[in-house]
Amino acid sequence: METIDYTLIGLAIVVFSAWCFNWTIHIIALSYAKWKLHRKLPSNIVIEELPGVSILKPLVGVDQNLFGNLETFFNLKYPQYELLFCIQDEMDASFMIVQSLMKKYPNVDAKVFIGGKPVGVNPKINNMMTGYEAAKHDLILVSDSGLKMGEDALTDMVLNLKENVGLVHQMPYAAQRKGFPSHMEKIFFGTQHAKMYLTANFYGINCATGMSCLMRKNVIEEEGGLQHFAQYLAEDYFLAETFLKKGWKVRVSCQTAQQNSGQYSIPHLHNRLTRWAKLRTAMCPSLIFFEPISQCLVVGTLGSWSMSFLFGWTASVIFLVHILVWFLLDYILIKIVEGGPLPFSKFEFVVGWLLNEVTYLGVIMRSHYDSSIMWRGRRFKLRWGGKVEELHTKQTV
Repeated sequence: METIDYTLIGLAIVVFSAWCFNWTIHIIALSYAKWKLHRKLPSNIVIEELPGVSILKPLVGVDQNLFGNLETFFNLKYPQYELLFCIQDEMDASFMIVQSLMKKYPNVDAKVFIGGKPVGVNPKINNMMTGYEAAKHDLILVSDSGLKMGEDALTDMVLNLKENVGLVHQMPYAAQRKGFPSHMEKIFFGTQHAKMYLTANFYGINCATGMSCLMRKNVIEEEGGLQHFAQYLAEDYFLAETFLKKGWKVRVSCQTAQQNSGQYSIPHLHNRLTRWAKLRTAMCPSLIFFEPISQCLVVGTLGSWSMSFLFGWTASVIFLVHILVWFLLDYILIKIVEGGPLPFSKFEFVVGWLLNEVTYLGVIMRSHYDSSIMWRGRRFKLRWGGKVEELHTKQTV
């Protein structure tokens, strides 16, 4: 008589449940993206009545797209806003670009702040502090230098800031640039990243990124001001967490954040993703276990084994069907995120999608190998809970 291994049966049921749960994430992301993204602005809004916004632009260095990216902020169709450019060093080449744009658009309220203010280990917040303190509007938009902004994107963000909403963020995506590395960025941010980002926002889970984030300044001041968050590298996560704990809602905007840095490559993308993975697992250690089993290849392998064990189905067939359906749903999702036809061929999407699914497992493993982080030319030691300390290189004579 054959002995029944109830432990193995229980494990197979748990794995099968996790496999099914991953498909619900797909469906929720697709439905929410279709409902939320690229919605047209209401025709009955009185744009002149919208509140003023102070836009903080921290700048470090120059790339070939910086002028064009910054120029989009001088052309926003919004009634009242100010541009606060924060530059750490007056010798930074970005200072000349800002000056030329201010001369080209003299009617735009724009100011430059040099030197920053050291209030913690986070160099971005140190850079922005003087601009933040000088901001004259109650709404603060933190916007990274590598973004370009649509003319009505700020209007869209403000309209999403309802009475019970304290913070509105744009979902990271990528502008179209030349070459396969640009396609890889779009594929990652339009599929794997978008799926988790949209689902988290749908459930009210903190997923905000600080590359484009509109906030109520009075809530930040209640917590001690922007300097309070300088003890973290992932200040965006803790800012959003503060709003949530105070009872405010955090919402994603209808338009995506168009990342348009002039410096991009596949290794550069993987380095960014590794840094983000390190920060995520430091703030939410449970992701060490859950993130790998949310990956297509891993969950497909586990799911195929569980269904083969429970139902006697052929594991290889289940795995191939799993990959095909996952791929098709990702293709539908990225087209929704793009808001139109993809700027690359279906063959390029297949290659990019496969490369992303295979290499991201390496990104996860790299993130656990070393807890230190290189950011803006400086190295930091990451602690559990998200706090960091800067590592200073010893000098020898």
